[in-house]
Parts: sequence; C-alpha cells; structure tokens
Amino acid sequence: MKLYNTMTNRKEEFVPVHEGKVGMYVCGPTVYNYIHIGNARPMVVFDTVRRYFEYKGYDVNYVSNFTDVDDKIIKKANEEGVSSQEISERFIKECKKDMEGLNVKEATHHPKATEEIDGMIAMIRTLIEKGHAYEKDGTVYFKTRSFKDYGHLSNKNLDDMQAGIRIAVSDEKEDPMDFVLWKPKKEGEPSWPSPWGDGRPGWHIECSVMSKKYIGRTIDIHAGGEDLVFPHHENEIAQSEAANGEKFANYWMHNAFLNIDNKKMSKSAGNFFTVREISEKYPLQVIRFFMLSAHYRSPLNFSDTLVEASKNGLERILTCVDSLKSLEGTAKEGPMTEEEEKNADRIKELVAKYEEAMEDDFNTADAIAAVFEIVKLANVTAKDSGKAYISYARETLVKLCDILGIITEKEEELLDSDIEALIEERQQARKAKNFARADEIRSQLLEQGIILEDTRAGVKWKRA
Repeated sequence: MKLYNTMTNRKEEFVPVHEGKVGMYVCGPTVYNYIHIGNARPMVVFDTVRRYFEYKGYDVNYVSNFTDVDDKIIKKANEEGVSSQEISERFIKECKKDMEGLNVKEATHHPKATEEIDGMIAMIRTLIEKGHAYEKDGTVYFKTRSFKDYGHLSNKNLDDMQAGIRIAVSDEKEDPMDFVLWKPKKEGEPSWPSPWGDGRPGWHIECSVMSKKYIGRTIDIHAGGEDLVFPHHENEIAQSEAANGEKFANYWMHNAFLNIDNKKMSKSAGNFFTVREISEKYPLQVIRFFMLSAHYRSPLNFSDTLVEASKNGLERILTCVDSLKSLEGTAKEGPMTEEEEKNADRIKELVAKYEEAMEDDFNTADAIAAVFEIVKLANVTAKDSGKAYISYARETLVKLCDILGIITEKEEELLDSDIEALIEERQQARKAKNFARADEIRSQLLEQGIILEDTRAGVKWKRA
C-alpha cells in the first residue's frame, strides 16, 4: 500500500510502527458554529482511509479532536452572553449529527482540548527545561530556531519567512518567528492555573499532547486539510519532536481545498455553506459520494451540476443493489454454472482493480469506476442467474461501498439523533397533556426496538 507523504513529496510504501496496527490522528474542527462543507471533506476522506485499513485487517486507532477553546468560540460566547463551554458543547453535538449524516464513523477517541490542559502544561514545562521555550510576562513562546528542521514539512526557510514579515513584532519575543504555547488570562475568557499564571494554551500544543496521549510519541499517519500544513502542522512537529526526542509522525496526508463554483469558499463572497444547509437540498450520502468522486489531493469543485451527476451515479449503484436483492428472493438455489463462475471471476478482477486503486494513495475516483463496472456487469448477467451468483454480486457491491462509507441498503435501525428527536417530541407532547401522541411515540420506538425508561434524571433509552 502506497500513500503520498507531504513530508517527502512522494508516494511511499506504508509500514506501520506496530505490525497490524495503525495510529491515525486527524485534526478536527474548532466548534464555534455548524461545520461547513470544507470541514466535511477531510472528515469523509480520512474516514474512508480508516475504513480501507480496517477492510485490510488493520486495528485502527483513529483519533480526531475537538478544539473547544479558541478566540472564535470566546467571541461567539460573548455575543450570546453565555459561557464558552456552552457554545462548544452545543456545536460538538451539532457536528456529531452532521458526521452521522455523512456516515463518518465515531472516532476511537474524540478528545477535547479543555480536558487535556494538564498534559499541555506538562509538555510546555518539558520544552522550557530543554531550552526550546521561554516565558515572558505570563506568555510562553516556542523558540523556533532551537528546532533545526523547522520548515521541512511546508518547504519554508526561516530566514526567508522572517525577511517577509511586514508587521511590528512584540518586544516580548526573542525572535519574530517564535510562536505561542501558553497565553495569559484576559477578562471574560476561560482560563486555567499554570506555573506561568492563569491562562490558556495556544492552538498548536493541543494536538501534540492529544496525539501523544491517545496514540503515542510516534504516530503512523497525521492528516488534515492542506491549509493546516503551515503553521499548524509545522509547529506540531517542532514542539513534539523537541519535547519527546522522537519522530512525531511517519506519514503526513493532506486533502486539497474544496471550491464553490470554481471560487474559493468565503463568507464575503456569499458562497459559504454549512453541511446543515446543504443537507436541506441533497441527502448527505450524495455529498459523501461526491467528495470521493475526485482524488483527495485534487481540488474539488462543488456545483449543483456536479452534485446532481453524483446523485445520479449513486442512484445507479443503489438501484442495482435493490434489484439484486429482489432477484435473490426468487432465484434458483444451487452452485454456480460455468458461465456464472466466469462472471464471478470477472467481478473478482474488478475487486482487485478497486483494491489496486485504493492502495495507490487512496484513489477513490478509480475505485468508484471499478464499482460502476461491477454494476454494469451485474445488470447484464444477474437476471437469468442463480441465487449463488446474484448473492455474490450483491454482497461484493455492498462490501466495496461500505469501505467508501456509502450505505447501499436501508438501515432498519433508527439513528441516535432520530431517537433523541422523537423523545424530545414525546416530552413536549406530555407537557401539552397530549398523552395520546406521547403513547404513540413510545409505541413507535418500541416497534423499532427502542425501550424508554422515565427516571427522575430524565428519559433514558436503550436498544432491545
């Protein structure tokens, strides 16, 4: 299996730190609003990478954080007159709903920055002790020039970067390229006690600490959008390797930008869309399929025309799976005929083509092309075939689509978000003394295997 490593600018064979295991860290969103369509691309792309590793038998430790302390969160909280925690908790919940709609699997660990402050303070202390950081009036800075390989990931030279600075530099800094590890408390902001006074961590230190805690000193794959290469990922490498004395990540994967109608997405241009807004127009399964229709390192252009094309393509696959399922029910039993065996061998060749595409830096576009070839073959050969062949064709399609995160068969189980919504509706019905509707919802949930329990602490539920 080969993947493109941003650090070396070439495809490299994947060799894990621990045989049969993959430690993967993907930078998550800053939770101050609904996630936008650009946030969704790395979520979908790297969820698919994870799924393929699992398909190949790897035990994947997939970690994706939530940045829940940040200037934007504080600004939003002050605007609404609520705490930063209330804002972050609200939008973590909404983010998870959108991820569920996109069929992004729950991470092995979803750490929050605010729950890892002790680890950040410990790493900052280590950096100071090793001479890689210094404190000035409650602010702790990383001494960038103390790390000799700084700029390797982004192909930037420190002297060139410093020469390009056009703004006044704080007198506190020893060097204009030094970056913040810890910042002192300001009025109206959340803060934590530290050896340098009450304050909060800088952005970059968060991911260094969380990846180390949940994966280890050296992780297999660090991933995110290409906008994070500099300065975020560059700074992560510097502080992690300076503190730990070991290589931080063996492979760096970055997805390209998503544009809207060939223009960069921005609020000022009026082409900024959240996933929630898009879901009102298109099923999120269509959006996921669309995002996998191009290679992850290629810029992706979002337009109604292209999304409609993806919608039609997805419907072709789903229709084929439905047709095969219907044929299965009436098809004759028994082993495959010689002709069916030949067709099954052709499907196996297409599965190999699919795997070859995925193992060549996760080329989902070519993998999807192989799926369409199986659909075309199945549509031609299944009608007069026996059950064994039809079942094989259907199960193969379902398996390959599952790797892509495409749901090919209607799930009978209600999503957690749907259950919570029905429980909330039931609570409102009870408050309005509409007990008939409340009982109807309880019965409806029971039919779906959901058991409700009314307690003093509220309504609890479980699957039968």
